[in-house]
Amino acid sequence: MVFSSLRPVSPGERGLRALVLGCGSIGSVLASHLAGSLPDATVIVADKRREALRRAVELAGLDNLVGLRLDFSDEGALLEAMRDCQLVVDVAPGGLGYKILKTAVRAGVDVVDLSYMPEDPMALHEEAEGAGITVIPDCGLAPGLSNILVGRAVSQLDETRAVRIYVGGIPTEPIPPLGYALTWSAEDLLEEYTRRARVVIGGRIVEVEPLTGLELVEVPGVGLLEAFYTDGLRTLLHTLRGVGEMWEKTLRWPGHAQKMRLLKELGLLDEEPVGGVVPRRFLAELLERRLSIRSLPGVRDVVVLLVEVEGERAGRRSVLTYRLVHRYDEARGLTAMAKTTAYTASIVARLLLEGEIGRKGVVPPELLGMDE
Repeated sequence: MVFSSLRPVSPGERGLRALVLGCGSIGSVLASHLAGSLPDATVIVADKRREALRRAVELAGLDNLVGLRLDFSDEGALLEAMRDCQLVVDVAPGGLGYKILKTAVRAGVDVVDLSYMPEDPMALHEEAEGAGITVIPDCGLAPGLSNILVGRAVSQLDETRAVRIYVGGIPTEPIPPLGYALTWSAEDLLEEYTRRARVVIGGRIVEVEPLTGLELVEVPGVGLLEAFYTDGLRTLLHTLRGVGEMWEKTLRWPGHAQKMRLLKELGLLDEEPVGGVVPRRFLAELLERRLSIRSLPGVRDVVVLLVEVEGERAGRRSVLTYRLVHRYDEARGLTAMAKTTAYTASIVARLLLEGEIGRKGVVPPELLGMDE
């Protein structure tokens, strides 16, 4: 069932409403999981693509999941859709993320955000707190689940000295020409390779170029991978002070970083138009067409997340390590990336709707990990 516009909740209908903004490979899985875990609520998945909405709703087969055609750049329509809901889950592209958060503050509705926006979501803390709402930013796999695990580890240490995060979603075997297959937004993927990464070295926050800091990492059951800096610390830079070393590195099959640096040097990741064409948008479209896992028969993915937190406990050095290796779900036809990203956000969204998270303002996911 696809609505062209939302109508007010009438007596006898499910009173709780959650609005999921984005119906791509992550948003559709998230909406289905959230609707399935909240049978007494209505979950609305919104997108401007009618066919994507129809497919997502039909595949889920849940009577409490409905679709809504919505252009997220239309602030008036966005505000109207939000005002009749108790929660918004933002899975829109990063370029729209900050605007969506601002609109949610105006609407007075809680938010779980996965947009990976270039702006600092903490800048909206006072506004969100004043509006009496809770915003959980960067709540996917990494940042997101990685932050929750860091928070859990920090809560068990007397002093934290180092935080190291390795994360990557890759095909089970390298796929030519980049040794990679796309399991999420191409636009956000390219942002990962162009946005300068903020890391902590010697107790100071410094910016480094993405695709640098290259090292090899052996992951049992997966193989030898390469790792390089990406801007994934996000809110950890605000919440963890006095840590001597802290960084996130993205995992890929060896050789991928060199190939991406070549594309970058050729200008294919630039946003300045050439002959009326924006290279980065053109490359993103090519990646969606040629390297999307949906268009590569038989290709399966695996997600690897390694979190290492070093510090001191009871006067002794302590290293707490978490490792997640999650593979493509053959039974459900779901990518490992969709599940690990969407389920993290869905579970946090449910906690918010059920009143388990009482903090107001912008609440980084690591604070959830610190809460027993």
